[in-house]
Amino acid sequence: MIIGNIIALVIMIIGCLNWFLVGVFSWNLVTWIFGVGVFTRIIYAIVGLAGLWMLIQLCIRRSRLFSRDETIRRVRDDK
Repeated sequence: MIIGNIIALVIMIIGCLNWFLVGVFSWNLVTWIFGVGVFTRIIYAIVGLAGLWMLIQLCIRRSRLFSRDETIRRVRDDK
């Protein structure tokens, strides 16, 4: 799963940089490389899925962190 997270993170960073270029310079790198068509839409879908994957991973890690903090609090309160 670590390799999947790394791949998703790299794809997400590339997508972020593309949106930065669109926002600042009005230049779309994906459209410039692949043109307008189905393949470009597939690229956008892959970037969106990578973002959703990383969001899910963030939620999972946060829930684990909070449950670990709760366990530490219970141990401290029992002493």
